[in-house]
Amino acid sequence: MPELKPASRRAARQPGGGNRPRAVGRTDRLRAIGRAGTAARILVGVVLLASVLSGEASRGWHPVAWVLALLVFPVAALAAAWLRARRHPAGLRATGPAGHAVNAAVFAVLYATPWYAPPLGFTSDAALIFYGASLLLAAARGYAGCEVLAVPNWLLHRDDQVGCVVFAPVDALERRRAAGRQ
Repeated sequence: MPELKPASRRAARQPGGGNRPRAVGRTDRLRAIGRAGTAARILVGVVLLASVLSGEASRGWHPVAWVLALLVFPVAALAAAWLRARRHPAGLRATGPAGHAVNAAVFAVLYATPWYAPPLGFTSDAALIFYGASLLLAAARGYAGCEVLAVPNWLLHRDDQVGCVVFAPVDALERRRAAGRQ
């Protein structure tokens, strides 16, 4: 698969920094993941959201988790990505072991809240909703890397990536297959 070309000076001054996704598979729409990466993200996203909906069907609806997941977390991710893009127009590529570990640790801390801070237990559902919805957006938009940057990438027209240990093997296999076809 061809590497991302350096952004022109004019593109670097634009809000997205000229940082566009690479094409994989179809060239009529830029996608950084193929069919397997898309299907994997849809499957995991639906499972995460279904688990929350199933739990809420039996325990009752907790709107604070949904507000946190669909408003607070995305706004926080967007603000962080926007601030980073202003200082560093080049795309973020935290896809190595450290990126995978940090992302997994953040998810684990949010998900495990009922065990170490029961009054904040709703953040467990919020994490599942946020990651699940972000996975569905990442699948729809064709984003590689991790789903936590799906909303900022979409709104800021960027292709920043944080490692995701769950999807890295699928994405790597698809890249090798795409390179073999060229």
